[in-house]
Amino acid sequence: MSPTLPTPRTDYLSGPLTGQQGLYEHALLDRPRRSLGYTTDDNARALVVLSRALPELDIDLYLDFVERGRVPGGWHNRMTDQGRWADVRGSDDAHGRAIWGLGHAFRWRDSSQARPALLSGLDLNSSHPRANAYATLGAAEALEAEPGLPGLESFLGHVATRIPRVSTQEWEWPEPRLTYDNARIPQALMAAGRALENDTFVDDGLRLLDWLVQTEHAGAAFRFTSVAGRDPAGRGPGFDQQPIEAWAMADACLLAAQIDGDDRWERPLEDAAMWFMGRNDTG
Repeated sequence: MSPTLPTPRTDYLSGPLTGQQGLYEHALLDRPRRSLGYTTDDNARALVVLSRALPELDIDLYLDFVERGRVPGGWHNRMTDQGRWADVRGSDDAHGRAIWGLGHAFRWRDSSQARPALLSGLDLNSSHPRANAYATLGAAEALEAEPGLPGLESFLGHVATRIPRVSTQEWEWPEPRLTYDNARIPQALMAAGRALENDTFVDDGLRLLDWLVQTEHAGAAFRFTSVAGRDPAGRGPGFDQQPIEAWAMADACLLAAQIDGDDRWERPLEDAAMWFMGRNDTG
């Protein structure tokens, strides 16, 4: 990585942003908004980051949170600050993110706790693209760790085929609008293709990612799709660009570089990371 990128800080994550139950969902500047509680979404994200990139930090609290959220057919998502579940069942995205986090914990931390929790969640049957993308990313990681894990390869093939593919229209994105966490779509296609040895998945993922980079990269910086979304006529800049877009873009470009060995992914990878350091619309 570029020497301009700082070493990640972990004091805030392992300090005030983590409460008795797990990772808080929201903060106001440097203070967690405890009254808004916790989510499976964010604790699963913590598993992804800490398992792969920050092995010196303990994952047990976040892993316990995700494991406790399992319900028949899905996952709880929201928990109050007092530790009570605030929903009957969360979204399909929460289900997919739980698999994503558990898959990383299983592969990168060799977690025996994550294994049964992951296998219990292979009942996702969703039409939502990002739920399937998150589940694909988790299943692909777990398959790397244990290729013969019961039911995992067939599950991966099932959810990967539900990820939308390249459009044949001028607007190549497979949805009428860009919405949220967009780079996870091509990343998941590439991950599935590598795990299943499916070149078509890989090729479609690389092509979609290339299109997304060209669409959202403006000059020397990324101009990510805002929470309002973007259609073919859309232009930037857009208010309320989300950090998850930069993280997803960096992850996808890293995987693309690993798969095809092309150094053309180095620049967007660095620019996505540097979005956090001011290489963005507001400086």
